[in-house]
Amino acid sequence: MTAIAVPDARRRQNISALADAELVSLAKQGDEPAIRAIVQRHNQRLFRTARAIIRSDWEAEDVVQAAYVKAFTNLATFRGEAALSTWLTRITLNEALGRVRARKNTTGLEEIDMQTTSGGGEVLQFPSSLSATDPESELSRSQARHLLEQAVDGLPDEFRAIFVLREVEGMSTEEAASFLGIKPETAKTRLHRARKLMRQSIEKQLSGAFSALFPFDGARCASMGDRVIATLRQTA
Repeated sequence: MTAIAVPDARRRQNISALADAELVSLAKQGDEPAIRAIVQRHNQRLFRTARAIIRSDWEAEDVVQAAYVKAFTNLATFRGEAALSTWLTRITLNEALGRVRARKNTTGLEEIDMQTTSGGGEVLQFPSSLSATDPESELSRSQARHLLEQAVDGLPDEFRAIFVLREVEGMSTEEAASFLGIKPETAKTRLHRARKLMRQSIEKQLSGAFSALFPFDGARCASMGDRVIATLRQTA
């Protein structure tokens, strides 16, 4: 990649509307707005991919940054035979797996010999994609997201990776399997187990919480008594 070009104000305004192929062409010339547009467009997927492997927000962010640096310094090798998102995801995944291997001194994710299960799944809409209309809704959304993230973090590495790629990012089973270097049948098995573990984890975290639903105590309870007595006095 050539030296970073000075941004042009007019092009900066319209850069986000360009297709990936056009952005790549500009980025190869060192165009800064194009580089920023690529980063902003693909940040979410790459962070989720890294976070699925590295159970740490700050390290996942570091992985994504390293992946971007590697991608942009080797952008001349990108031929457009695959989608830019696929190419970037592969680089991010390799960067994350490399760190896991270095930390655990392993050679990669192990195959799990299980009976293959079939069936697809719908994309899991995390609460972060929902709109909040008031502080109470925002709090509920944050709590729900925290509950889901805890459940995802609790999954074994091989299950967490396929779950995030398949359910959160919406990849097909075949695409996710290709990224992870496993067979589609193995991916289906891991996904099935991941869903089961997620359900068990969430049910466990929620157990005992039902007795606290729809509380009516404290000031509300006292106020009800006052209102009843006031009404009785009026009808006496």
